[in-house]
Amino acid sequence: MNIPADLKYTKDHEWIRIEGSEATIGITDFAQNELGDIVYVDIPTVGEEVSREAIFGTVEAVKTVSDLFMPLSGTVNAANTSIDQNPESVNKDPYGAGWMIKITVSNPEEIGQLLDAEAYKSLIGL
Repeated sequence: MNIPADLKYTKDHEWIRIEGSEATIGITDFAQNELGDIVYVDIPTVGEEVSREAIFGTVEAVKTVSDLFMPLSGTVNAANTSIDQNPESVNKDPYGAGWMIKITVSNPEEIGQLLDAEAYKSLIGL
Protein backbone atom coordinates (compact mmCIF):
# COMPACT_ATOMS: atom_id res chain seq x y z
CA MET A 1 0.00 0.00 0.00
CA ASN A 2 1.47 3.34 -1.06
CA ILE A 3 1.03 6.11 1.57
CA PRO A 4 3.44 8.95 0.66
CA ALA A 5 4.89 10.67 3.74
CA ASP A 6 4.84 14.13 2.11
CA LEU A 7 1.04 14.26 1.80
CA LYS A 8 -1.79 14.94 4.26
CA TYR A 9 -4.88 12.71 4.48
CA THR A 10 -8.52 12.72 5.60
CA LYS A 11 -10.47 10.09 7.49
CA ASP A 12 -12.56 9.79 4.30
CA HIS A 13 -9.51 8.65 2.26
CA GLU A 14 -8.68 11.78 0.29
CA TRP A 15 -5.07 12.94 0.01
CA ILE A 16 -3.88 16.52 -0.31
CA ARG A 17 -0.55 17.94 -1.44
CA ILE A 18 -0.16 21.48 -0.09
CA GLU A 19 2.21 23.86 -1.87
CA GLY A 20 1.90 27.34 -0.36
CA SER A 21 -1.70 28.50 -0.82
CA GLU A 22 -2.34 25.92 -3.56
CA ALA A 23 -3.29 22.29 -3.01
CA THR A 24 -3.86 19.20 -5.16
CA ILE A 25 -6.48 16.65 -4.06
CA GLY A 26 -7.24 13.05 -4.97
CA ILE A 27 -8.19 9.74 -3.39
CA THR A 28 -5.70 7.46 -1.68
CA ASP A 29 -4.27 4.20 -2.92
CA PHE A 30 -6.29 2.49 -0.18
CA ALA A 31 -9.53 4.13 -1.42
CA GLN A 32 -9.03 3.23 -5.08
CA ASN A 33 -8.16 -0.34 -4.07
CA GLU A 34 -11.33 -0.63 -1.96
CA LEU A 35 -13.51 0.84 -4.75
CA GLY A 36 -12.16 -1.40 -7.50
CA ASP A 37 -12.17 -0.43 -11.17
CA ILE A 38 -13.12 3.25 -11.44
CA VAL A 39 -15.28 4.02 -14.48
CA TYR A 40 -16.32 7.65 -13.95
CA VAL A 41 -15.35 10.67 -11.84
CA ASP A 42 -17.68 13.65 -11.36
CA ILE A 43 -15.84 16.70 -10.04
CA PRO A 44 -16.77 20.38 -9.64
CA THR A 45 -16.19 23.14 -12.10
CA VAL A 46 -13.35 25.62 -11.85
CA GLY A 47 -14.26 28.65 -9.76
CA GLU A 48 -16.54 26.77 -7.36
CA GLU A 49 -15.97 27.45 -3.66
CA VAL A 50 -16.17 24.33 -1.49
CA SER A 51 -16.10 24.14 2.32
CA ARG A 52 -14.03 21.64 4.32
CA GLU A 53 -15.80 18.25 4.64
CA ALA A 54 -18.42 19.19 2.01
CA ILE A 55 -18.98 16.78 -0.87
CA PHE A 56 -17.03 17.99 -3.90
CA GLY A 57 -17.78 15.17 -6.32
CA THR A 58 -18.24 11.44 -6.75
CA VAL A 59 -16.25 8.46 -7.94
CA GLU A 60 -18.12 5.69 -9.71
CA ALA A 61 -16.67 2.21 -9.70
CA VAL A 62 -18.10 -0.93 -11.28
CA LYS A 63 -19.98 -1.88 -8.09
CA THR A 64 -20.51 1.40 -6.20
CA VAL A 65 -20.55 5.20 -6.16
CA SER A 66 -18.60 7.03 -3.46
CA ASP A 67 -18.72 10.69 -2.43
CA LEU A 68 -15.57 12.79 -2.36
CA PHE A 69 -15.12 15.04 0.68
CA MET A 70 -13.15 18.28 0.64
CA PRO A 71 -10.06 18.15 2.91
CA LEU A 72 -9.79 21.95 3.19
CA SER A 73 -11.99 24.91 2.33
CA GLY A 74 -11.02 26.52 -0.94
CA THR A 75 -11.79 27.59 -4.47
CA VAL A 76 -11.35 25.06 -7.28
CA ASN A 77 -8.82 26.48 -9.73
CA ALA A 78 -8.22 23.34 -11.84
CA ALA A 79 -9.94 20.04 -12.53
CA ASN A 80 -8.17 17.03 -14.01
CA THR A 81 -10.08 16.72 -17.28
CA SER A 82 -7.89 13.82 -18.43
CA ILE A 83 -9.68 11.52 -15.98
CA ASP A 84 -12.89 12.10 -17.96
CA GLN A 85 -11.40 10.05 -20.78
CA ASN A 86 -9.14 7.89 -18.59
CA PRO A 87 -10.80 7.29 -15.20
CA GLU A 88 -8.62 4.20 -14.77
CA SER A 89 -5.67 6.56 -14.12
CA VAL A 90 -7.13 7.00 -10.61
CA ASN A 91 -6.54 3.25 -10.08
CA LYS A 92 -3.16 3.15 -11.77
CA ASP A 93 -1.61 6.36 -10.37
CA PRO A 94 -3.79 7.86 -7.60
CA TYR A 95 -1.06 10.29 -6.42
CA GLY A 96 0.04 11.36 -9.91
CA ALA A 97 -2.02 11.24 -13.10
CA GLY A 98 -5.14 10.36 -11.07
CA TRP A 99 -5.34 13.66 -9.16
CA MET A 100 -8.82 15.23 -9.17
CA ILE A 101 -8.78 18.94 -8.38
CA LYS A 102 -6.46 21.78 -7.46
CA ILE A 103 -7.63 24.49 -5.10
CA THR A 104 -6.60 27.78 -3.61
CA VAL A 105 -6.77 27.18 0.14
CA SER A 106 -9.02 29.73 1.85
CA ASN A 107 -8.50 28.73 5.50
CA PRO A 108 -4.91 27.55 6.23
CA GLU A 109 -5.79 26.94 9.91
CA GLU A 110 -7.71 23.81 8.78
CA ILE A 111 -4.45 22.10 7.74
CA GLY A 112 -3.83 21.13 11.37
CA GLN A 113 -6.96 18.96 11.30
CA LEU A 114 -5.59 16.68 8.55
CA LEU A 115 -3.84 13.36 9.17
CA ASP A 116 -0.16 12.79 8.49
CA ALA A 117 0.95 9.55 6.80
CA GLU A 118 1.49 7.69 10.09
CA ALA A 119 -1.94 8.65 11.44
CA TYR A 120 -3.56 7.63 8.15
CA LYS A 121 -1.74 4.26 8.19
CA SER A 122 -3.08 3.71 11.70
CA LEU A 123 -6.61 4.61 10.54
CA ILE A 124 -6.55 1.97 7.80
CA GLY A 125 -4.86 -0.65 9.96
CA LEU A 126 -1.33 -0.63 8.55
